[in-house]
Amino acid sequence: MIVILKRSATEEQVQRVCAVIEEAGFKAHVSRGEERTIVGAIGTSPEMRPRLMEMFAGQSFVDRVVPVLKPYKLVSVEARAGRSVVEVGGVPVGVGHFTVIAGPCAVESEEQVMTAARAVKEAGARLLRGGAYKPRTSPYDFQGLGEDGLKMLAAARDETGLPVVTEARSPGHVETAARYADAIQIGARNMQNFDLLTEAGRSGLPVVLKRGLAATVEEWLKAAEYVASVGNMNIILCERGVRTFEQSLRFTQDLAIVPVVQELSHLPVIVDPSHASGRRRLVPPVCRAAVAIGADGLLVEVHPDPDRALCDPAQQLRPEQFRQVMQQVRDLAAVMGLSV
Repeated sequence: MIVILKRSATEEQVQRVCAVIEEAGFKAHVSRGEERTIVGAIGTSPEMRPRLMEMFAGQSFVDRVVPVLKPYKLVSVEARAGRSVVEVGGVPVGVGHFTVIAGPCAVESEEQVMTAARAVKEAGARLLRGGAYKPRTSPYDFQGLGEDGLKMLAAARDETGLPVVTEARSPGHVETAARYADAIQIGARNMQNFDLLTEAGRSGLPVVLKRGLAATVEEWLKAAEYVASVGNMNIILCERGVRTFEQSLRFTQDLAIVPVVQELSHLPVIVDPSHASGRRRLVPPVCRAAVAIGADGLLVEVHPDPDRALCDPAQQLRPEQFRQVMQQVRDLAAVMGLSV
């Protein structure tokens, strides 16, 4: 359940609500917005709900008490006063900020990642992506450079100023990745790796959570709740395509899910057109569509020489193609009143 306080509520009154919730044996989560403050009571049982609602209903500084029946409570739209903006290394994602994350699928060499970082920075990307731990379908495919790759990403950040987003493949990778990166990505195949979600949440870094290959919206948001449940609300949801009967695409980009999720959750939602389409010529139109449908950003793969890439060569854009995409994105975003 959540307690919505009146605009005039003082900090002392906010703390009084928190104290009552915690004395009853539950966790209190405070969300402060410009218009209102919301205090969530996490872990309330159906038996306790009426009692707590009765305790708060008579308070002059309480606007109303709302039971949250959804299984994802902290990330639900009711739990926060307005939609979230998540900052990654000082770069905002969400609510008026259309943020582009770009870079190679995998870090292959210092020269490769530096060249890619310079190119995406020049084109207008705000965050650098690159994989050092690669979850591959085949055990014989390139698995990433591990900590050496993370060091290369950190060096690219030092030169370009682009904060780094990189994937952790297992709970054991999180601590190492957190030493070099500004955000932890959870890949589609790990969306329900609950130990990994919890560890990523505990890192304190923002978490980019990709939707699983066949995950429902509820499953996706429950996965986000694992991160939130350990006190980390800095979560960015990423729609990266789902598996359907269609064979002409690598996956099916479920763009309609963006506004659906935005109605259910306060978290920012970005789109990954590279993994969904699987072909670089299809990436630009999907990028444009993501802007038009109201996504909060893009996650795009860019490689200096895609034909020689060790991972997903067919879907990575060349730098000149990415420059064109960024110009199209800026033009569309300006029409919609967004900054890129």
